[in-house]
Amino acid sequence: MPSFVGRSALPRSYGTWRGWVQTFALVAMMLGLAVAMRVSVAAANDRPVRIVVLGDSLTAGLGLRADETFSVKLERALRAKGLAVEVANAGVSGDTASNGLARLDWSVPEGTDAVIVELGANDMLRGINPKVTRQALAEIVRRLAVRHMAVLLAGMRAAPNLGSDYGRDFEAIYAELAARYGLLLYPFFLDGVAGEAGLNQRDGLHPTAAGIDAIVARILPKVEELVGRARDKRVM
Repeated sequence: MPSFVGRSALPRSYGTWRGWVQTFALVAMMLGLAVAMRVSVAAANDRPVRIVVLGDSLTAGLGLRADETFSVKLERALRAKGLAVEVANAGVSGDTASNGLARLDWSVPEGTDAVIVELGANDMLRGINPKVTRQALAEIVRRLAVRHMAVLLAGMRAAPNLGSDYGRDFEAIYAELAARYGLLLYPFFLDGVAGEAGLNQRDGLHPTAAGIDAIVARILPKVEELVGRARDKRVM
């Protein structure tokens, strides 16, 4: 009687065949994951880049019609460049940097890809200690970094009547934070508009619709960079 002790009831080629099956299954699974990732990335890239403008009256549009505000005109300019974007206006007139920090979580909802931070003008006008402004802005950009959002920090200049020491300390905030957190920086939000009578309302502080056009034209290249960074973060 033949003995089967120590023998396999399957042909010797079975072990090799089973190995090939397992290898094929593993390769198929990896290919499936790769396809799923590509589909996910493609879907993310197809979705418009969502930008929130976190600011004060300069971006809220004080004295302007709704269709003349910074966010509306910026979105229009970006779309004219062929960029799929949605720009939300989260500007609140009178807000300081600390006010912006207090409302950050609900002003910048989930699903936001990038944020333009335009705060500090009211801090300067009220003579708030630059250390307080710096601390609030630093916490804003830190929280946005934790949420993996691309950030463009828009700077502000101090009025000469506040003195050279105040002006130096205040204006240094923006470059320092941009360098520390690796942010995009637009040094002066009102560049080319401040002091130009034809581009400001009667108060001499808030841009007219033409003033907003000038701001958008000047800041647009930086915002295009911001959109690029936001897209890069989607696939990381």
